[in-house]
Amino acid sequence: MLPGLKAGFELDTRLEADSVSVMWLGLCELRLMNDRRWPWLLLIPQRPGIEELHDLTPLDQAMLTFETNMVAQGLKRATGCTKINSGALGNIVRQLHIHVVARSEGDPGWPGPVWGFGTREPYKADDKHSFIDKVRAAL
Repeated sequence: MLPGLKAGFELDTRLEADSVSVMWLGLCELRLMNDRRWPWLLLIPQRPGIEELHDLTPLDQAMLTFETNMVAQGLKRATGCTKINSGALGNIVRQLHIHVVARSEGDPGWPGPVWGFGTREPYKADDKHSFIDKVRAAL
């Protein structure tokens, strides 16, 4: 069993296909969305069958809040962005996951949401690894 992986937990195949692992936190796996248009991270609580924030135990809710805030602060430090967008939609991928996106005036789609805007632009391998290292250092 991988470190941090909880018994019975399986990552949704769409999240796995669209993102790459950055690191394990206490509750969540932190992943980078493979779309270079925005610095875009995902926190995925390692609990089986969880779709909504209120499905988590109170302790897990507190831990998720802590980890989300930590990641948002680190992403802001790493990117120098002017705004952090955080959200948990789950309309397409039901598994609970929190989006944390660095936004700045003039980025693609500003000031609208990142969801459904244009076509995804995957990272080049070197750029992806470099950004992951930058995020890890900021955390």
